[in-house]
Amino acid sequence: MALRASGWGNARMAKDVDTKLRGPQAYELTRRTVDAMERHGVWPTPLNFELWLHYVCEPEGPLAREIDRLLKAGEPFTETLTDELAAQYLPKAKLNEEIRDAGDLLSRELASVAKAMKTAQASSAAYGETLADVTKELDGGEPPSIGRIVDTLTTATRKVQAENETLEQQLKESTAEVARLRTHLEQVRRDATTDALTNLANRKAFDEELERAHEDTAKTGRPLTLAVIDIDHFKSFNDTWGHQTGDQVLRYVASVIGRIGAPPRCAARYGGEEFGVIFPGESAGQVRAALEEIRKEICSRTLKRRSTEEDLGTVSVSVGLAEARPGESAHALMERADSALYVSKRSGRNRVTVSEDIADAA
Repeated sequence: MALRASGWGNARMAKDVDTKLRGPQAYELTRRTVDAMERHGVWPTPLNFELWLHYVCEPEGPLAREIDRLLKAGEPFTETLTDELAAQYLPKAKLNEEIRDAGDLLSRELASVAKAMKTAQASSAAYGETLADVTKELDGGEPPSIGRIVDTLTTATRKVQAENETLEQQLKESTAEVARLRTHLEQVRRDATTDALTNLANRKAFDEELERAHEDTAKTGRPLTLAVIDIDHFKSFNDTWGHQTGDQVLRYVASVIGRIGAPPRCAARYGGEEFGVIFPGESAGQVRAALEEIRKEICSRTLKRRSTEEDLGTVSVSVGLAEARPGESAHALMERADSALYVSKRSGRNRVTVSEDIADAA
């Protein structure tokens, strides 16, 4: 059974599913997924559940079309078929497969180099034995045959030279292949930690960077500030103008946020229309001015629909800001930033709220 090619809509599909699972319809989608699996006799393993969740969330997507084709053909959903579907259509599984393939290629390349070096080592040892035999013959009592000795040395030398040239060429090719694999693995690593739509860090990379920054703050006592940014009324915008235009808005907002998120800071799309920025070594007072600037910039521009040049109006963002406290966990810091964001939303949106200011007011 051969699977049909899906193309690279996979990253977009995963992004849409992730967005839906962070909304009010998440539990309904989960129930529908379990019902669909039970209806078709598919066991609710974690991998099966992920595949069928995509099937339910994106009924017109490439994975859903492939599953419909397989159902129509009466294909049983075996473990092997599930693995093939995951490798073809789930971005995470595809990345894991690419990493595994690159690792296998690297292992084969290193084994080939090791074999060539072993062959060269044996050749050098044989050449050494030939030289030793010639030395014994020259030291012997009988007059040596100079012509035969020269022929022996010439033949042995040519053989070693040829094998060394082969080894040198193989090492050169292997060096180039290892460099190519290193570049490929670096690209895979970037893909695994980058949001496909906005090119900012994704949630996985954001969570890891927040943990690292938090550990550094605990050790050094340097300040750490976290900002959570959410696009105001984004669902309404999507419902009015469609997801493609909504994606344009996400990319626009991300481009502005990304300018203040260069290392050592970290800007990420945390999920849906929500972004996060980590500010290691900076206090909330220092960070607030930068966030006010990007807030003003985002809402100052009138957006146009790319396909028709139609005016879309303006968008704004709400921001929640929190500075790490001594002994506070990274999770607690994130919760305070989220709470500050909620205050910004509840207070009229299009504003920056600092968690410490809420506490002072209380």
